Amino acid sequence: MKRTNWAVWGVLGCAALLCGRPDLSRADDLNLGDLATDASQYFTAPLRWDSSDWMFFGGSIAAVGLAHAFDNRVRDEFAPPGVAGVTGTDKNSVRDAIPAASMVVGTWVVAEFMGDSFGKTEAYTMLEAAGFSAITTEVAKYAAGRVRPDATTDPNDWRTGGNSFPSLHSSAAFAIGTVFAESGEDDYRWVRRFIGYGMASATVYLRLHDNQHWLSDTIAGSAIGIASGRFSTHHRLERAKDWNLSLAPSQHGGAMLTFNMIVD
Repeated sequence: MKRTNWAVWGVLGCAALLCGRPDLSRADDLNLGDLATDASQYFTAPLRWDSSDWMFFGGSIAAVGLAHAFDNRVRDEFAPPGVAGVTGTDKNSVRDAIPAASMVVGTWVVAEFMGDSFGKTEAYTMLEAAGFSAITTEVAKYAAGRVRPDATTDPNDWRTGGNSFPSLHSSAAFAIGTVFAESGEDDYRWVRRFIGYGMASATVYLRLHDNQHWLSDTIAGSAIGIASGRFSTHHRLERAKDWNLSLAPSQHGGAMLTFNMIVD
């Protein structure tokens, strides 16, 4: 892993420590068994894709291809045309990861203050989605080997040991933003989507503004993040539909067995 990417993992790791272990009192909460199951299903998901999944994949490939045609033009908006900075460092890596990490921590803090275990699980789901998207992104980076725009003026400089494609910041931000956007009550869904996708889009802009990524890098990272966020959110909701059996003291003495099941 390239040195500049450790900052993103570090910020997400700090967020995970702050979130702590989720409350396991509800059927929609997560544990290590859930994480292992999700990981297994995530990395074998293409074997079970339906037509809508393949359409999203195809659309993402097309969007990346279209963005590639504008890579030089967008780069020239934020850097002198025809000049490579060749800095070799990403001075704003931590700064650009803070918005996404703040969304995770903020969600957990609000849930803790309100005593909402579902909110804590939402924060945990953000971390799961970010982790899955980050692993996928790192594998793709290794395979692509694309050089960053601050080190070359050629957007077709692939397979030379670079780590530009896809953008890890964009991937993690959209994974976290998608979980936030697609969770909660439907009455406030538009607010969540504005905040979640807005935060992720702002992160993409910062990466382009800092001349750390080509436009197509951020589009590819965003697609990975959205897919990962949707995956983790869907699996959390599926767990919330499972039955829950609990034993509680009765006000008349003895105990009461309670069975709960959420159905469509």
